[in-house]
Amino acid sequence: MEQLRVFSGIQPTGNIHLGNYLGAVKNWVERQDLYENIFCVVNSHAITIPQDPKILKEKTYELCAMLLACGIDPKKSTLFIQSEVQEHTSLAWLLTCITPMGDLSRMTQFKDKSQKNPKNIFAGLFNYPNLMSADILLYKSNLVPVGEDQKQHIELARDTAIKFNRDYGELFIVPEPLIQSEGARIMGLDDPTKKMSKSSGDKPNHLIALLDDSDTIMKKFKKATTDSEGIIAFDKERAGVYNLLTIYQCFTKESKEKIENDFAGKGYGELKAKVAEAVIEGLKPIRETYLKLTNEKDYLQKILKEGADHARSIAQVTYKEAKEKMGLI
Repeated sequence: MEQLRVFSGIQPTGNIHLGNYLGAVKNWVERQDLYENIFCVVNSHAITIPQDPKILKEKTYELCAMLLACGIDPKKSTLFIQSEVQEHTSLAWLLTCITPMGDLSRMTQFKDKSQKNPKNIFAGLFNYPNLMSADILLYKSNLVPVGEDQKQHIELARDTAIKFNRDYGELFIVPEPLIQSEGARIMGLDDPTKKMSKSSGDKPNHLIALLDDSDTIMKKFKKATTDSEGIIAFDKERAGVYNLLTIYQCFTKESKEKIENDFAGKGYGELKAKVAEAVIEGLKPIRETYLKLTNEKDYLQKILKEGADHARSIAQVTYKEAKEKMGLI
């Protein structure tokens, strides 16, 4: 049977952290044999808010190296930089011309970002869901891995595909969200009621960056917010402890029952130390591989060029069909 095609994108802004890894990247790696995977570093999305050009370029290559270090295998998956395949922005324009402004104005991420940066609201921020739809539809993707909080953008891509197919003729596959259940939503260590986020990375104990050293990881976990109950159990109503146990389970792959039994009668101090040790051990090979890759720039460039060439070969065909169906020469 032909494999289903999966498209995933990640922005090269801030430092990739534990939430990105456990909620997305780790699952991408583990599913590489199940699907035909296309992984994209979406640097064109990043410029919807102002960026320092030099830093953006550096972060783009650093993220590509980190994805490879995490286990993305170029023999199994396609990895490339979004701006290297111009059909992404070309198709986004076609989709912009058939998307009602009301649909875009309802996007929660636009509302959130525009509230945080009221003096820096640009048309690209308003329109970027169309670029996201183009990313997905360009490769006739069957599945898109997303968290529950991102389903809205997949719904827009689905609506856009249905509208285009109805008005101009069958072309796009209507994508389905691929929701990860365990570990899909890792929360901040300082405030376990809020998702671990790059945008809160200026808070010293909020997130664990994948490049944090062992001492830093241990210190951050020791300061993690818990509660006063002193019982170690998978209880979603007790966000701090639940978050720590979720992280521990993601790295150890042990059952909830075993984990609760192992920590029965023990204190939060021991829980935090054990979680930190599991994270340190799990991230060690990633950091080592990352440092090696950043010293092999020619190899990294080769992988990204091959990935872009393959992605482009698919994207050009889809864009040509879309353009012709809309009456463009």
